Amino acid sequence: MGGAGRRFAWAVLALLAVLALFTPGRAAAQPEIGDENIRAALAAEGPPVAGGEWMLALHFTPRSPEWHGYWSNPGDAGLGMELAWDLPRGWSAGEPQYPVPRRLVIGGLMNHVYEGSYAVLVPIRVPRGADLSEIGPIGVTADYLACTDKLCVPQRAELTLDPPEVGGGDPRFVRWRAAIAPMLDSRANFAIEDRRLRIGIPLPADMTLSSPHLFIEERELGKGRRPAYAREQTFYRDGDLLVAEVPLDQLNLPAEIVREPAPSRLDGILAFSRDVGVRFTAVPGAVPSAGKPVAVQETPALWLLVLGALAGGLLLNVMPCVFPILSLKALSLARAGESQAEARREGIAYTAGALLACVALGGVLLALRSAGEAVGWAFQLQEPAVVIALLALASAITANLAGLFALPSIALTRRGEPAGAFATGLLAAFVATPCTGPFMAAALGAALVLPPLEALVLFAALGLGLALPFLAIGLVPALRRLLPRPGPWMETFRRVMAVPMGLTALALLWLAFRLGGPQLGWVAAAMAAILILFLALAGRRQGAGRQAGLAAALMLAIGAIAFLPRLASEEVEAAESLLDPEPFSEEALARARAGGQPVFVWFTADWCVSCKVNESVAIEREATREAFAAAGVVTLRGDWTRRDPAITQFLSDHGAAGVPLYLWYDPGEEGRQLPQVLGPEALVSLARAVPDRQARAGPRTLPPGAAGAGWD
Repeated sequence: MGGAGRRFAWAVLALLAVLALFTPGRAAAQPEIGDENIRAALAAEGPPVAGGEWMLALHFTPRSPEWHGYWSNPGDAGLGMELAWDLPRGWSAGEPQYPVPRRLVIGGLMNHVYEGSYAVLVPIRVPRGADLSEIGPIGVTADYLACTDKLCVPQRAELTLDPPEVGGGDPRFVRWRAAIAPMLDSRANFAIEDRRLRIGIPLPADMTLSSPHLFIEERELGKGRRPAYAREQTFYRDGDLLVAEVPLDQLNLPAEIVREPAPSRLDGILAFSRDVGVRFTAVPGAVPSAGKPVAVQETPALWLLVLGALAGGLLLNVMPCVFPILSLKALSLARAGESQAEARREGIAYTAGALLACVALGGVLLALRSAGEAVGWAFQLQEPAVVIALLALASAITANLAGLFALPSIALTRRGEPAGAFATGLLAAFVATPCTGPFMAAALGAALVLPPLEALVLFAALGLGLALPFLAIGLVPALRRLLPRPGPWMETFRRVMAVPMGLTALALLWLAFRLGGPQLGWVAAAMAAILILFLALAGRRQGAGRQAGLAAALMLAIGAIAFLPRLASEEVEAAESLLDPEPFSEEALARARAGGQPVFVWFTADWCVSCKVNESVAIEREATREAFAAAGVVTLRGDWTRRDPAITQFLSDHGAAGVPLYLWYDPGEEGRQLPQVLGPEALVSLARAVPDRQARAGPRTLPPGAAGAGWD
């Protein structure tokens, strides 16, 4: 679309918005043209220098997650951004530099969008001999579009910046530059044949492409042809050349437009995966017509994701994060052999409890994310109030298993009581699901981007997998016959099982220290001790005295849940580590990768038992420290114990709904996601093999800025 066409489109949109203000009964509901939906700000990397390039940034921040902005070519719908600069004489603005856009299909139409905050960089050329002391404020008027999946609103931001007041510049430029797709230093070729655009892009043959996609900046390709954005693209390898084939649509346009020739140049972005890619410029030339197909990794089918969630839930039964509550399961298993009817009821009740907990947690997670909250799987254990509630519950269960008191309503292993099995399923799912295991990562990562109904199906499959062993024992008599026969030993076994549940309470108490600091931790310890004392007194008394003791315990627990979180400290000291890692941030990661050294990043949380096991087995070891020191490995740690929106977003961008997540970056290479269960020598072997991998890769010339921008 030419400049005149764009200006006409903006004029029509502005006219419609103005007319809508005077429409009876609708005026109050129509927004005015402004920047309230996606707010814009102008920032500078540093002060301008005469004869140099001054980099500015337009930073866009949506008011809520449903709003998105557009790339320069918005796709099948939308409008690209238009900038009108007010610059001193002799100064000029270069072409805007965009991050890698994302694909959003609405109603069969492909949109090239940006979700969340993003920045567009614009280089300003400052003439030689410019008197910077006499420069007044510069200005820019940005016209752009803000859309949801149901509504689009034109936006206009009039921004100014006073060069003498810039000072040292905006520190966010490190992150913004890292997000910009770097420019390839080699030209690509393109050819248009019938209804197909073929582009040959020079890329090393050993480069990994997890999900490639071509974003073409030109909307019109001559003779009434344009890219068919929503149709599938295909990719082939011919040595060090990547060949992309893009289907074209033939538009029914007037003859004078159809006669327009093909462009003499194409610009665009090749995305390797989500948010990672390179810019390129292509000119007409020969493009090979054959090659080895490149497999494009897309979101698996729903049924595969359901199987993954089911398998992940099943494996949670043997993951370390579930071990502390195996006491409750063991008693339920033993009780299940007493009668077929009781076993069936308990198996179904336990399954219902696990399903309800997983679906409820998943529903709350999706609701919070849709409301703009940066939360992920296991978000509940990042809240001090939840931890205090679980501590009170674990203390009460410990007292119950130890025989200090018993009530049908909370005796979770009481014979013939489906309510006890249901409560056990609820507790098992609530405590077991914070840590992700094998098969779970892909399913839960997909659940965060799928429609709500499909996402809830995945959460339900996770709960079913967790409960499947109990359900099978409850419904299959042959399995129950393999269990020990009930007898007096069960009472002794029940009391012994108070030990692991007590250890669970101690772990929650330690988590209270880590979440809220010593003040919260010590008061929580006093609460747990007094609660157990009240329950023990209630177990020794009868009648009114018993009811009074239980009422006092209940009031103490409710009061602790309501008021103890207020004691949490704002700052909690980071845990010590042999590797002496730097706290994770995207800026720190960009700096580390730009240094040309291997980088290891791990994401952990104090409430994640799997994380702590991996750290003791593979990370916090003297052998790992020595291997990392010899290879010059830079380490970063993302502590997700407390809420951290930046870490949550990074996890989501890498398809992870929770922790642990381990990433390894060889120098100049794209990150590799390591398994969620690490062996003792896993990291040592990676560090020792760095020289061999570099030798095999050979010398490589990276595009300008690629080392800090995720170039593979």
